[in-house]
Amino acid sequence: MRLALAADHAGFELKQDLATYLGGRGHGILDLGTHSDAPVDYPDSAVAVASAIRDGRADRGIIVCGSGAGVSIAANKIPGIRAAVCHDAYTAHQAVEHDDLNVLCLGSRVIGVAVAREIADVFLGATFSGEARHQRRLDKVLDIERRYLRADA
Repeated sequence: MRLALAADHAGFELKQDLATYLGGRGHGILDLGTHSDAPVDYPDSAVAVASAIRDGRADRGIIVCGSGAGVSIAANKIPGIRAAVCHDAYTAHQAVEHDDLNVLCLGSRVIGVAVAREIADVFLGATFSGEARHQRRLDKVLDIERRYLRADA
């Protein structure tokens, strides 16, 4: 899978580990920074990953910040992006299978490397079920997105 990864300074080390780990598992890695632990703003990381998904350079994304919350909020502002903070394997696979999650957000100050690797593996191994009840709910989410995009225009 083509995977976009990014982080702010708090998530830099975990992002580096995930890039190496997931690249070693055969995923194509698009590392969108940051490339050090010097302070940067988390919304920039979220936009970088979301843009890579929207323009077709990546199939899914992973963004890391201190808690995962900030990058999730920022990424979800971008049409077509469904981002969630997942700090356990169940949430990661359920969010893909039921909600068609395309961006995994992780908190480097919340989970360690082993858990992050497990969550990333589950996220990347899951697929949207397409079951009628999940599709109906996803369609409602997409309708909300369209409705409010038009309202803001």
